[in-house]
Amino acid sequence: MAPGSEAELAEAIAGAAGPLAVRGGGTRGRVAAGEDLSVAGISGVVLYEPEALTLVARAGTPMAEIEALLDAEGQRLAFEPMDHRMLLGTEGVPTIGGVVAGNVSGPRRIQAGACRDALLGLRFVDGMGQVLKSGGRVMKNVTGYDLVRLLAGSRGTLGVLSEVSLKVLPRPEAAASLRIQGLSDVEAVAALAAALGSPFEVTGAAHSPRGTEGTPETLIRVEGFAESVAYRSERLCALLADRGEIAVETEPGRVAAIWSGLRDVAAFAGRPGDVWRVSVRPSDGPRVGAAVQGAEVIYDWGGGLVWVLAEAGSDLRAALAGISGHASLVRAAPDTAARLRAVPPEPAPVAALSAGLRARFDPRGILNPGLMDG
Repeated sequence: MAPGSEAELAEAIAGAAGPLAVRGGGTRGRVAAGEDLSVAGISGVVLYEPEALTLVARAGTPMAEIEALLDAEGQRLAFEPMDHRMLLGTEGVPTIGGVVAGNVSGPRRIQAGACRDALLGLRFVDGMGQVLKSGGRVMKNVTGYDLVRLLAGSRGTLGVLSEVSLKVLPRPEAAASLRIQGLSDVEAVAALAAALGSPFEVTGAAHSPRGTEGTPETLIRVEGFAESVAYRSERLCALLADRGEIAVETEPGRVAAIWSGLRDVAAFAGRPGDVWRVSVRPSDGPRVGAAVQGAEVIYDWGGGLVWVLAEAGSDLRAALAGISGHASLVRAAPDTAARLRAVPPEPAPVAALSAGLRARFDPRGILNPGLMDG
């Protein structure tokens, strides 16, 4: 099914006789079992007010279209959404609905917040085919819920997005990327913590034990007005002077390439092995690296997000026992994903809440069944 409007989407869901596999541009790989339901045809920017920093777009609108529109006005989506195609080897076209449904957020999350923090409102169709709007028409059985935060990251299991409203921000005048080489994982995360704890407004903090030159590479980004970026870069260099020699890159194209490569985990693209996404306290990031000996890691969000390239078929969660957080299997063979569950099981109290929400929004259980459970 490929509806071309919200009304057609509602009709398709209301008349569905069984499970639906909801998708947007098809770039994120894993889909649920069921009849294919594509929202790619529900596309187009509904409203863009640069002065009000507001964008309203239908869910199937390609990200490239949105980014080009914003760029022409010197603006951007501050949460820096990842493009999964390189890492997963997928094709298709990333859409804004897919970004919101996955709460997809990049390196700038540490400063600008996640995708859900930029959401102003949304429209969606629930599992009964009813059209709901955050802050507008609300059914009796959803009164009191923060629909924006519930739908962001729900991956189509609570409702199928038809339209989203987002806050946008001005694109900064300048950016700089600081690089320290040779630090151990523990030393690097400590340096990132010092930078993030400073008053110099860091917008990126990452570490790769195997950087672009095959040696450990610690990266810190600052953005803003040119004079401010220059001052903050200088102060960060002074703050971190005892960590080693610091190189500062300011050429816009090279800075953008460094951080888009980190955002999209380009270092793991096309390489054999499974890819895991591990979320922990930043201070526990090095513990993850130490626990997965033989695997390759990349730290983002100051150490709080760890990407792991592990041996195919291995159970990374067993190695991480005792470290608080969660690990999701992002790329693996279908049999591995089925055996290990791509998404970790929720604690019983959380699972009960999740089941209750799904029963409210999708009482027939037809929207992406099992996508959040395994």
